[in-house]
Amino acid sequence: MYIVKRIFTMLLTIWAIATLTFIIMKCIPGDPFASDSRALPEEVLQNVRAKYNLDKPVPVQYALYMKDMLSFDLGVSLNSETRTVNEIIKQGAPVSAIIGLQAMIIAAIFGVILGSVSALNHRKFIDYFATTIAIIGISIPNFILAPFLIKYFAVDMPLFPVARWGTWMHSVLPSIALAVTPLAIIARFMRSSMLEVLKQDYIMTANSKGLSKYKIVWSHGIRNAILPVVSFIGPLFASLITGTFVIEQIFAIPGIGRYFVESVFNRDYPVIMGTTIFFSAVLVFVLFIIDMSYRLIDPRIKLTSEGDGK
Repeated sequence: MYIVKRIFTMLLTIWAIATLTFIIMKCIPGDPFASDSRALPEEVLQNVRAKYNLDKPVPVQYALYMKDMLSFDLGVSLNSETRTVNEIIKQGAPVSAIIGLQAMIIAAIFGVILGSVSALNHRKFIDYFATTIAIIGISIPNFILAPFLIKYFAVDMPLFPVARWGTWMHSVLPSIALAVTPLAIIARFMRSSMLEVLKQDYIMTANSKGLSKYKIVWSHGIRNAILPVVSFIGPLFASLITGTFVIEQIFAIPGIGRYFVESVFNRDYPVIMGTTIFFSAVLVFVLFIIDMSYRLIDPRIKLTSEGDGK
């Protein structure tokens, strides 16, 4: 029952975001063909508007928009009659997903390790060192870090290629640039959570029973401390795999974030609305998967809705 309610909530959320996006697009002053209006005759301009249903009343446009969305047809780009929004997402999403997934793996693994080590060595040199690294990572934006990575690891030391997309080597520097800030944030979250867990009675009981430090840290420490971190990782993971606009621009990566930025500048409404719906769908789906993963991390957690009785 809980899963059914969550799926219904996901669909309702996507519909609300799609509707809000449509309203915002209609509230923006101007015409998507404004830049071409001086060059095009009025008859041609009317034909173009009719082709994209822009000559119809707004309620009719909304009904057609919802109908197309239900059939997974996000329309045709206003700037390219030969490319549909579905094709743009199909081309850009896998690229963004590769970089985002690699960045998330780097951030999650090293963030959890750094935070755990820091908590286990509380108020020691390692703790201060790890905390300093985390603060630096949070303080440096990825659009500042990215040019440094390009300069030192692609220009001065040509270890990795940039400004192209082909092999996995092209994804290394963008993934690192994306991973640093979330890594630092996860480390801070993990440190605070781990310090709270280490004060619990069951940790003291495990110590008194003579269990090994490794088993205590892994079975009782990390598994309980990571739950608050997982809540943060969900939306962060969704944002990374759908692409970060700045990094894709800096590294000239043909990801979906780059197409979104171009569509905003070009007032390409179908691409803006289509990519926004795609972003929101990925986000709510990832949050759903994160909720389901709680049960795997901690079997004591029951996936129930309020009032289910269990």
